[in-house]
Amino acid sequence: MERLVVIGGDAAGTSAASQARRRRGTGDLEIVVLERGSYTSYSACGIPYWVGGLVDGPDALIARAPEVHRARGLDVRLGTEAEGIDLDKREVAVRDTATGEAARIGFDQLVVATGATPKRPPVPGIDADGVFGVQTLDDGRALIDGLAPHRRRAVVIGGGYIGIEMAEAMKERGLDVVVLDRGAQPMSTLDPDMGVLVHEQMEAMGIDVVAGADVQGVETGPDGWVRAVVTADGTHPADLVVLGTGVRPASELARDAGLPLGDSGGIRTDLRMRVWGRDPRHDGIWAAGDCVEVLNLVSGRFQHAALGTHANKQGRVVGMNIGGEYATFPGIVGTAISKVCDLEIARTGLREKDADAAGFVYETATIESTGRAGYYPGADKMTVKMLAERASGRLLGVQIVGRDGAAKRIDVAAVALTARMTVEDLTALDLGYAPPFSPVWDPILVAARKAAQKVAQ
Repeated sequence: MERLVVIGGDAAGTSAASQARRRRGTGDLEIVVLERGSYTSYSACGIPYWVGGLVDGPDALIARAPEVHRARGLDVRLGTEAEGIDLDKREVAVRDTATGEAARIGFDQLVVATGATPKRPPVPGIDADGVFGVQTLDDGRALIDGLAPHRRRAVVIGGGYIGIEMAEAMKERGLDVVVLDRGAQPMSTLDPDMGVLVHEQMEAMGIDVVAGADVQGVETGPDGWVRAVVTADGTHPADLVVLGTGVRPASELARDAGLPLGDSGGIRTDLRMRVWGRDPRHDGIWAAGDCVEVLNLVSGRFQHAALGTHANKQGRVVGMNIGGEYATFPGIVGTAISKVCDLEIARTGLREKDADAAGFVYETATIESTGRAGYYPGADKMTVKMLAERASGRLLGVQIVGRDGAAKRIDVAAVALTARMTVEDLTALDLGYAPPFSPVWDPILVAARKAAQKVAQ
C-alpha cells in the first residue's frame, strides 16, 4: 500500500490529508499525520478573541478534533515532532515529545505543512518567562494561564495584525496596554498615511502606541518573570509581554532536507503545490500553508503570506492532486482585514512601496465617505485609498480604515484585482445600494472615480 505522510496537523496538513482520503480509500492509501502539538484543525486567527474573553476556547476554535480525523481513516499522531527528512531513504525522523523516543517513518508521498513561527527580536531577555508568542492553541493557553490578577500592565511588541488584535485582547481583559512598533506608524501593511488613522484611533481607545520604538532588551525580576521592556528611548514596565512582530516560515526542516526555498524563506512550489525543483528525489513531495511562498498576482513577485484562507485552499489543492485529480493554486492579491475595538482595517493589492519595488508608475486617490447614507442613523466615516497604474488605469491596490462594515468592502477590490480591472471599470460596477447599507455612490466607487480622473489627467 502507498503511504502518505503529512507533517503538520493544522489547516493545510489536515485539508490535504482529508481531501486525499476522500478520493482514495484506506485500502489504497495509508495516511499518517504528524502533529507536535496537542490539537488539530483549529483557528489560530481566533486566539486573540479567546484571550480577550470574547469566545470560549480552546474547544470552540477547533474545527475537527483528532478523533474526527481518525474516524475518517487518518492516522493522526499528536505529540510527534518531525526532526528530519531523508529524501534518499524516503523517511521522516520523528520524536515523541513526551517520552523522547525516536523513530523513522517511511513515505511514498510527503506533504510539508509545518506552518510559521513568531518572529522574536534578537535582544537579551526575549525568551524570559512572561514573554508570549501567539501562534498555536498551546500558546494561547500559556498566555491565559499567565494572566494572573496581579498582572495589570501588558506590553505588545509589534503593531501588525497580531499586535493590534492582542492589544485589543489585553484591553478587553482590563490591562493597561502599550504597543511598541518600530515603524513610523502601526499596521505596516498599510501606507503610513493610512496607518496614522489607526494610530490615532488606538490612542483614543486608551491604547498607548509608541512608534519608532527600538526594542533593546527585556528585563526580569528576581523570579525570572518579565518586569519591563527596554527601548532606545526609555523603559516600559510590563507584567507580561506579547509578541506581535509577525511570523516567518517554519521551513528549516525543508531547508535541511535540501528542498528549495524562495527569497522570503518559504518553500517554493509550482501551481499544483509540488515542491519546485528538477531533483528526481522531489517527486511526490508537496508543501502547503504558512511554510510556503506564494505568487502575488498583482506584482508578479513571490512573497510569504501566512493566512488560514490560503492554507486551507492550498491543502485542498494538494489533497486533490494526490487523489488523482488536477488542481492549482494560482496565487493571491494580498487581501487581509482586522480590527481593533470598533475600528476596522482592510487592504488588498499593493502599497505604495510595493508598487515602487515592482516598477509601477502609478497614481493614488484618497477619499472620505460613510458606510451608509449620510442621513441614515449610525453613518460613520470611512477612508479609502486606491492605487492605479498611470499608463493603463489598472487597479493596483486598495486600503480602507473605518467603522460600520468598512472592512468587508475590500472584497469588491479583491475581485477587481483578480480580474485585472481598471479604475474606470470599477466606476461602473453595479453594487448594492440602500440607505442602511451604502451611500448612493459606494465609497469604493467614489475612490475609483477620483483615481480614474487622476489617470486621465
